[in-house]
Amino acid sequence: MSIAFGSINTGLPKDIVQQIMQAERIPLGRMEEKKGKIGDKKALVDQLNKLTSDLQQHLALNANGRSLREFKVASNSEVVDVTIDKNSADVGNYQFEVVQLAQKSSAMTSGFPDRDESYVGVGFIRYNLPDGESKEVYVGPDDATLDGIAKLINKDSDSGMRATVVNDGSDKDAPWRLVLSLKDTGDGKRADFPYFYFVDGDRDLFLEFERPAQDAKIKLDGFEIEVPENKVSDIIPGLTIDLKKAKPGEEFSLKVDEDIQAVGAKATDLIAKINGILSFIKEQSTMDETTDTSRTLGGDIMIKTLESRLRAAIFQPIKTDHGNFRVSDIGVKFTRDGILEFDQKKFEKELSENYEKVSQILTGSYIEGAVGSAAKNPGFMDNVNDVIGAALRFPDGLISSRKKSLQSNIDQIDRRINQKQRQLEQKETQLKNKFARLESTISNIKGQGAGVAALAANAGPSPVTQLG
Repeated sequence: MSIAFGSINTGLPKDIVQQIMQAERIPLGRMEEKKGKIGDKKALVDQLNKLTSDLQQHLALNANGRSLREFKVASNSEVVDVTIDKNSADVGNYQFEVVQLAQKSSAMTSGFPDRDESYVGVGFIRYNLPDGESKEVYVGPDDATLDGIAKLINKDSDSGMRATVVNDGSDKDAPWRLVLSLKDTGDGKRADFPYFYFVDGDRDLFLEFERPAQDAKIKLDGFEIEVPENKVSDIIPGLTIDLKKAKPGEEFSLKVDEDIQAVGAKATDLIAKINGILSFIKEQSTMDETTDTSRTLGGDIMIKTLESRLRAAIFQPIKTDHGNFRVSDIGVKFTRDGILEFDQKKFEKELSENYEKVSQILTGSYIEGAVGSAAKNPGFMDNVNDVIGAALRFPDGLISSRKKSLQSNIDQIDRRINQKQRQLEQKETQLKNKFARLESTISNIKGQGAGVAALAANAGPSPVTQLG
């Protein structure tokens, strides 16, 4: 609780200490204001840092010929699904035919009226796996239903076999059957189907239908190939082919080609990210009589230098195996506003006519026989990446050093503010103590004066008066 001084003794205002301290805190307010202005500048530098970091990340993902490349597959058939790994795919045209799908060893038992009520009996099932190992499943009275047997088989994860209870609808009196199958497809995964021995069941349990395992058969460019699964990933580079349906005699094409639109979308994104930086710089550099440059980056040497270096990188000529070019040759140019304009139609046209040339303009080209840094002619992305990397380089890059400098100023002001606050707290305490002592002293003086006056009144007529 603060001490208030009245005018009874000292005649001073009650909030005299608060008035003095308010004046003392004026420099503190100025420091806070200065810190706020520096903080506003740092926030803008952080925004620029985010824009350049996003561009750097985009370049890291697409700045070489392989990562920039995108593929698409055209097919005139629905019997396969195809996925592409662009890191190993290449342009090509293939004739394909699905002669036969791979299948696994499977069998179906005789039917029962109910899946979990009909009593199958007690006994055992014996079967041989493809590796020759023999397994047995013993069925006691607690598990003597179709569901019970299926649970016993499926409980053993190493059995190599799975069981399912189905209603096949073939017999309304006994529609429930047990389907047994191996996990894997292919000729190499054939199994000898189970031997059943059960006694005292409501009906006989036996295998009524069987289907042997087999390889898938496909034809690639007219040559037949057998594969153990219906998913093929090692016959056409970069393609994983999921066989959906067999149609022997029906040949179709799989054409792998450059995905021009996808590469164009990447280029569009790249230009947009560069424009994000250029637009930010332009906005900061646009000033009038109302602009408060103490809170913006207007006139800052850092953004001027970054803009100059970025423009130089964009205008820089690029050497390729097809000659020297600039990015303006593939649809990238500056507008009057200082922002890049991207002609995607021109870009895609150039890409369709000579993919290698456009790719080398963007990502550079390697020099045969050269080593080290001289092994590559830098492309547009390399030139931009050099500028961005240098700006973000810690601790001496343009942006990194500016961030560090502004943060250092903020930290210095914080230390001064903390020091000033401690001084003001001490001064406030001292002032309160001084005025408290002054109040007490004046009170004592007034008390003594009143006592003297009282003594004079009680002493009678003044001797001087009597002599007169």
